[in-house]
Amino acid sequence: MFTDSHCHLNRLDLSKYDGQLSGAIDAMKAANVTRAMAIMCDFAEYDEINGIIKTYSDEQLNLGMSVGIHPCEDIDVLQSATVERLIKTAACDHVWAVGETGLDYYWSTQNAHEQRESFARHIHASQALKKPLIVHMRDAKEDTLDILKSENAEHGIIHCFTEDWETAKRALDLGFYISFSGIVSFKSAQMIKEAAQNMPKDRMLIETDSPYLAPVPKRGRPNEPAFVPYVADCLAELHGCTTKEIGTLTAKNFENLLAQYR
Repeated sequence: MFTDSHCHLNRLDLSKYDGQLSGAIDAMKAANVTRAMAIMCDFAEYDEINGIIKTYSDEQLNLGMSVGIHPCEDIDVLQSATVERLIKTAACDHVWAVGETGLDYYWSTQNAHEQRESFARHIHASQALKKPLIVHMRDAKEDTLDILKSENAEHGIIHCFTEDWETAKRALDLGFYISFSGIVSFKSAQMIKEAAQNMPKDRMLIETDSPYLAPVPKRGRPNEPAFVPYVADCLAELHGCTTKEIGTLTAKNFENLLAQYR
């Protein structure tokens, strides 16, 4: 029923599962998480994530992955993401999206030029493959939206949304879906809650971004995909519906996103 649209399956804290990823996979199934997209941040991660997808996808759990370079990677790594390499690596059917890409000026602006160049190349690869773009946006909303608009990007997800409703509307106008993480459940996240409350229901997604940003009531613990129903809980409260309805709705939205250019 639930789809985790953004998780880092190769980075999970597995200590409570005796170091076995199978334990986290079993927990996902027990929590009615039936689909998840494992996010790649560096080409060095591809083989490991690809192995996870092939090992653990089954009739109960549909796993796919993305291919991309995170904006916080070193300049050399950012520059390694040529359009040609991205297209070649992301061409397989089990690769559902291109990214995680985008801009992050929170940690550093010294590589801002290389971030922007890498971002544009990811957009071009996404367009060539007709696969959605996974966008990271932190302390860089104006540049992020400007690049998306100037490069005619119109198919993808603004993941882990942490901005206001006006920013969400601008992303929606470009054609993007908005994905909410556990941050939306934090008491301090009133601006994000307002954006989530105003969202058209057919453009919302949910995610964990695990192992980061565990939602209430798991805040402070290592996050995992089995916790994505808690994000749905929060959105259900904001929209005056049930958690199951949010789970079903956001799962359908994710399927619509993947099917958009099929």
